Amino acid sequence: MMDFRPILSTLRRHKTAAALIVLEVALSCAIVSNALFLIGQRLERMQAPTGLAESELLHIRLNDIAHRDNDEALTRRDLATLRALPGVKAATSVNHVPFGNGSSDTGVSLSFDQTSPTITAALYLVGENALATLGLKLVEGRDFLPEEVQPASALDAEEPKVPAVILDRGTAARLFPEGSAIGKSLYVFGPSPMRVVGVVEHMSIPQPDGPRSGFLTLLPVQPSYNEGNYLVRVVDAAQRDLLLKDAVAALQAVDSRRIVMERETFDDMRHAYFRQDRWMAALLVAVCIALLVVTAFGIVGLASFWVQQRTRMIGVRRALGASRVQILRYFQAENFLLTTMGIAIGMTAAYGINRLLMSLYELPPLPWVCLPIGAVTLWALGQVAVLGPARRAAALPPVVVMRGA
Repeated sequence: MMDFRPILSTLRRHKTAAALIVLEVALSCAIVSNALFLIGQRLERMQAPTGLAESELLHIRLNDIAHRDNDEALTRRDLATLRALPGVKAATSVNHVPFGNGSSDTGVSLSFDQTSPTITAALYLVGENALATLGLKLVEGRDFLPEEVQPASALDAEEPKVPAVILDRGTAARLFPEGSAIGKSLYVFGPSPMRVVGVVEHMSIPQPDGPRSGFLTLLPVQPSYNEGNYLVRVVDAAQRDLLLKDAVAALQAVDSRRIVMERETFDDMRHAYFRQDRWMAALLVAVCIALLVVTAFGIVGLASFWVQQRTRMIGVRRALGASRVQILRYFQAENFLLTTMGIAIGMTAAYGINRLLMSLYELPPLPWVCLPIGAVTLWALGQVAVLGPARRAAALPPVVVMRGA
């Protein structure tokens, strides 16, 4: 603590240089803190669970040039063919999949005469064996019965009648907060009620990073091949690529006139969906590194300049008995003081930048943990950057310094 008085006296005589370091550290602290927050957000979003058996799933999407009258029968043949393949655990058809390109939403009401729906939820239409194929964890109730699964054409009726629905835990808790959802009724299509027969632990909506809510409904309506997607669950995840080729070949053998629009593992879907997030995270990491490098070089340059400007002072202190360790500690304490001032300003600026980003991009508030991480990083950087010039100053022989002066 005895070193801070001469340090403050010296800094008052070098206000411009000191201000440059403080501003440089403040800018780095403000930007790095918010960049760390944004990087953390991107990583958290990329690792968000879907509730599915992702490592075991294959995704295949077909399409047809011309409309066919037998698409539902062809869909049943496709699914029977896929389920018969060696190494396939289950297969189903769905209208949308997480990380896909499409999404459908529907209003869900607790009574038919509501003026507005209770919630808006993602609408999943799923065929037989959907829960087993997707790998969803059933926490209440049961899966759909085979007789409950209807063809997609059932929705074309004036008043579609879908007898059953499965919710995820979050949606069930929102609709029925006071007890179990099993056996309760809700309304999606017209006046015909649907009975909740099951609740799964968690399932992601089709586009998990979009502005939609996280609520969803699963209805036992089997989309045809040209209106949905085939999902295939394999026994051995290590055989996914081989089984994907076999599955596509089997579907083309059923009818070769159809076009295979997509063929991929679910991991490939997640990887492609978050491509921009990875690029953004990498860009922010590069910005942080560049800022820290520039800040480090700035500290080194100014510290070296100060050593040259204060060689006489260093020599006087050495002649009066100051050790090399004391000289080294002097420059490190000086840098610590400047860095602390810059961090204090930078934290205030970081909070201001975050408030601006919140208003422009609807981001959550900056977590407090990002500020100490940025502060510790800059403190460590400052001490490492000043170490070289400080050691050179401490190594100056007092006789040589005084003679040169």
